[in-house]
Amino acid sequence: MQTGPSIARIIHSYFFITPFNMYRIRQIILTILVISSGITACKKDDTTPAANETTKATLSIQFDNIAGDKNLQLNTGTYVNAAGESFKVDRLKYFITNIKVRNAGGQEYTVPKDSSYFLVSESDPASQFVKVRVPEGEYTSLSFILGVDSLSSVMDVSKRTGVLDPAGGMDDGMYWGWNMGYIFFKMEGTSDAAPTDPSGQHKFRYHIGGFGGYSAPTLNNNRTITINLTAGGTAKVRQGREANIHLMADVLKMFNGATTVSILSNPTVMFGDFSAKIADNYSHMFHHDHTEN
Repeated sequence: MQTGPSIARIIHSYFFITPFNMYRIRQIILTILVISSGITACKKDDTTPAANETTKATLSIQFDNIAGDKNLQLNTGTYVNAAGESFKVDRLKYFITNIKVRNAGGQEYTVPKDSSYFLVSESDPASQFVKVRVPEGEYTSLSFILGVDSLSSVMDVSKRTGVLDPAGGMDDGMYWGWNMGYIFFKMEGTSDAAPTDPSGQHKFRYHIGGFGGYSAPTLNNNRTITINLTAGGTAKVRQGREANIHLMADVLKMFNGATTVSILSNPTVMFGDFSAKIADNYSHMFHHDHTEN
C-alpha cells in the first residue's frame, strides 16, 4: 500500500526538474568535468622542467685589469698606492676557478669542475676572457674562487693538465714545487720603495697561495667572490649570441683595503701570515661594470 509520494517524485517536485532541465544539468556537469581536467593538466605542465634547462650556451666573463681609474699597463704604467708609494707592475696572474651562476629564482648552476679552471694573465689578452657553458637563462649573480681548491692542489701531478700544469715552477709558472701547492695570485713589479735586490733592481713580489693543508691545517687563502649583476645588467645566456659579463679587476685594492700594504714594509710576501691579509684585500678588487648581451 502506497502511503505517500515516492522519493523521486519529491525530488522532482522540489527542484522542478523537467526532462529539458535534466538535459541542461547533465551538459553543465560534463562541461565542469572537462574544465577541471584541463586545470589539472595545466598544473602538471607547470611542474615540468623548462626545456632550456638542458640546452647550454656560452657565457663569457671578461677580467679587465685596472689600477684605480687607469688601465693597467705592464712595465710602463706608474701607479700610487694608499701608502703613497709609486710602483710599476711587470707581471700579473691569478687563478679563477669553481664558477657558478644564479638566476632571480635562486636556481644555481655550477660549471663542471674539469671545465672551471682558468689562469688570467695581463700579458695574454685572450686569457682575460673566461668562457664557460651554462644552461640558457637570465642570470643575476656570478661567483667564483680566486685560487685552486685543496683536492686539485694535491691530486696526482699527471692529472694536472692545461692551466693546472705545474711546469714552470715558481719563477715562470704558478706552482711551488717545495710546497706542493699553487700560487693563486702573483703580482711583481718595481718601486723605489722596495730595497735593492741582488740584480740591482727595486723589485716587489707578491706570490699568494695556501689551500688549507693536506695532512695538517695550514693557511687557506682561497677566496670566494660573489658578484651581483643586477645593477650593471643581468646576463641573458642563449644560443646564437654570446653574453659577456665585463668585470673590472682593480689591483690597487690589493694594497688599499682593510689592511694597507706598504711595499717598503712588505716588499716580498709569499707563504706567511701576512699573505692572508693580502688575500682579504684582493678579494674585493672585482666589480661589475656592465654586461654585453
